[in-house]
Amino acid sequence: MHDVTILPTELVRLLKTDLTRLDATRLQELVLGLDYEIALLKKAKTQVDTALVKRYGAQAQAALAATGRDFGTAHITDGAVAIKAELPKKVRWDQEKLAEIAQRITATGDRVEDFIDVKLSVSETRYTAWPPALREQFAPARTVEAGKPTFTLTVKED
Repeated sequence: MHDVTILPTELVRLLKTDLTRLDATRLQELVLGLDYEIALLKKAKTQVDTALVKRYGAQAQAALAATGRDFGTAHITDGAVAIKAELPKKVRWDQEKLAEIAQRITATGDRVEDFIDVKLSVSETRYTAWPPALREQFAPARTVEAGKPTFTLTVKED
């Protein structure tokens, strides 16, 4: 087995230090460098995943078909390498048709929740545009939490 070092030595060293003590310019360089590396790695990962599908996809589908399945996990080999191929099922539901079905269920007197997962939400844009009296009715059902903060560092030009 080969050890593959992906992170540059300097980055490994920096990650072991207190990053809050870095000079702001150096911190900005680090952020830009990481963003670049992440984008590069995502692109590389996509290309490798595409190559895996091209190389093993048909074999995995054939292995599943041999067991009477279209989706699931197949185990194949390529020389000394064992490959676990997972071909998941992805289901999508037509929202308009589900809404029609939900109306029919309600019309018969049944509870929609017994058949369909229902998640209600309110657009924040709509909520803030409503008159105060309407917002007051919804306020008890609304919780506001802080999201993940983001920071953009830019070197100022002289």
